[in-house]
Amino acid sequence: MAADAIQRAIETVFRIERPRLIASLARMTGNVDQAEELAQEALVIALAEWPVRGVPRAPGAWLTTVAKRRGIDAIRHQRMRDRKHADMARGLGNTRFSLGEQIEAAVDDDIEDELLALIFTACHPIIPPDARVALTLRLIGGLTTQEIARAFLSTESTIAQRIVRAKKALGKAALAFEVPHGTERTRRLTSVLEVVYLIFNEGYAATAGDELVRPVLCAEAQRLGRILAGLLPDEPKVLGLLALMELQASRLAARTGPTGTFVPVTEQNRARWDRLLIRRGMKALARAESLGGADGRYALQAALAACHARVLRAENIDWRRIAALYDRLREATPSPIVDLNRAVAHGMAFGPEAGLQLIEKIADVAVLRNYPPLPAVRGDLLFRAGRRSEARPHFEAAARLTRNTREAALLLTKARVRGVEL
Repeated sequence: MAADAIQRAIETVFRIERPRLIASLARMTGNVDQAEELAQEALVIALAEWPVRGVPRAPGAWLTTVAKRRGIDAIRHQRMRDRKHADMARGLGNTRFSLGEQIEAAVDDDIEDELLALIFTACHPIIPPDARVALTLRLIGGLTTQEIARAFLSTESTIAQRIVRAKKALGKAALAFEVPHGTERTRRLTSVLEVVYLIFNEGYAATAGDELVRPVLCAEAQRLGRILAGLLPDEPKVLGLLALMELQASRLAARTGPTGTFVPVTEQNRARWDRLLIRRGMKALARAESLGGADGRYALQAALAACHARVLRAENIDWRRIAALYDRLREATPSPIVDLNRAVAHGMAFGPEAGLQLIEKIADVAVLRNYPPLPAVRGDLLFRAGRRSEARPHFEAAARLTRNTREAALLLTKARVRGVEL
């Protein structure tokens, strides 16, 4: 394999395996910073060895083994000064094996899902809510501070500070990296669900880079959602989120065209939608609604996705029902983003001028000032209203604001094609 191909293979494997690697190492060391350092050390070793020896058959396992061994060596070199490591070693109670063997056996003991344990730990009440989400997106989603800032409509420096403070709080509290039980689990659930939701959203609509979708992140969020549903089978909020993710993920294969360009839901080839995921999503939604969760934020969004999933032809979409669901969602969880999507729905249900009237009500909202979808939506509504020359500057503004290269190219194409009077 050529050196550049090996380089790409290493980067791809590390990006995929990084969350599991850090979760496993955090459980072993009890320290997030140390876990990230050990993961990075494993990557450096891979960069040195794989070009010479080739990519191993199980690259993820190779990275995990190397990182764990480095961690075990670090524990040995500290000579068990850290009390937590000493307690862990004494608790193993098996003197027939070396300390390294005992620690490695403990790490490999699958008591709880390590990724889920890391999320619940990062969502501990000692950490402010916004920092909980930022930290977990960094550790589990592998998102950069820039990507998290875009998800939060915040600044990179603010997000970086939140992550640093969160890590310090975890280190000071010396928390066990485990899934809590009973009331403590319920108390942290809202934050956990928000984390999983944002991880999925980053995969479904990438905020930066060269790709419009990041299926690995979607798959990871779905996996975590299924684990949560297994832990809390009667919790409508969990089922609502799982339904939303399954239904949205069913469209992933059709969201981009052959050249990687974005395809709107109304123009997608519905034969490419995953019917199994649709059935799973519908089942989870029905269960959430039967448990009294029909007006939950995730269940309402899942109901919106279900409006698309139920019809085989785009012209049969019930836009009036979608507009009504957005009205309910706005009452349940008011936000400028919901208002923006509501404007789109009303524009489809009652005409573009109705959508433009709603856009005018949120045009000056501070958090939307640099949000690319706002001018993009306005451009689309103006185009559909026949005001095509007015649409062009809004598409161009959206292209300047987005950090996703494919999205920018699409918006500039719209500006050229749609921004002229016919």
